[in-house]
Amino acid sequence: MDMQYRRLGNSGLKVSALSFGSWVTFGSQIGDDVAENCMKLAYDNGVNFFDNAEAYASGKSEIVMGNILQKMQWDRSTYVLSSKVFWGGKKPNQLGLSRKHVMEACHNALRRLQVEYLDLYYCHRPDPETPIEETVRTMNDLIAQGKIFYWGTSEWSADQITEAHTIAEKHHLIGPTMEQPQYNLLHRERFEIEYAPLYSKYGMGTTIWSPLASGLLTGKYNDAVPGDTRINHKGMEWLKEKTVGAEAAGRIEKARAFSSLAKELGTSSAKLAIAWTLKNTNVSTAILGASKVEQLQETLGSLEALELLNDEVMKKIEAIF
Repeated sequence: MDMQYRRLGNSGLKVSALSFGSWVTFGSQIGDDVAENCMKLAYDNGVNFFDNAEAYASGKSEIVMGNILQKMQWDRSTYVLSSKVFWGGKKPNQLGLSRKHVMEACHNALRRLQVEYLDLYYCHRPDPETPIEETVRTMNDLIAQGKIFYWGTSEWSADQITEAHTIAEKHHLIGPTMEQPQYNLLHRERFEIEYAPLYSKYGMGTTIWSPLASGLLTGKYNDAVPGDTRINHKGMEWLKEKTVGAEAAGRIEKARAFSSLAKELGTSSAKLAIAWTLKNTNVSTAILGASKVEQLQETLGSLEALELLNDEVMKKIEAIF
């Protein structure tokens, strides 16, 4: 099935419904050759948005992606590139959303990714120690300088996003265009309820992460945890606990029931779970991750499962979760 392209909220920017991100994998879990093969596969299948952040592998993820982009020599107008700012280092001004850190982090991201501008730039988390107005003004300045085209937030509360828009409107500045939240069958409340007013009021777009709940919804943890998975990666202990820890037993039961339903429908749990997120019209794009080319090959076919999601199937999914 051909790739779909969706507007990023009310903006004129079009992003592929499936995008590709480098969290956990690039610069740490996978070799640069696998990263390159995955990016090429994604691009050849119509993916036009590649997601990154200064925090991913402490900047190495951006270096790996930048080297691949240099090698591929794709026309810059054919892809959308992002980075995020918050965790840049351990010294006082290497963290957070102060004007100093946001400006320096942006320049560092451009250098590592070897590009002249970022299409999307996110505040990776809210910063209680920096006034939101300081961050809004800095992002507006970066847009005016042509270093970024759109800015957004990631895992901010609806109140914080509203405050950013209110400040932007008051001072005739550019507010956030998009939010990057977690959204999947096991993590829904913030996206569906808390953010609901933001979509219509501000025309926010969304670039969702973890549509497979860190692999749980693929069914790969239904019986045991495989050794080569990202949740066994050093530094990911928190993710392992959240995904398959003591409190996650009920989640695995749901994943098993979901796997059975996918089988019944003649598709895979991974494709069905990703298609389910895309059924929500407030999702601009679902960011895929992969540690193997085969995984990405499979999830890039998720749009095929969209047509399986009729009212009856959606009710069955609701009953499971």
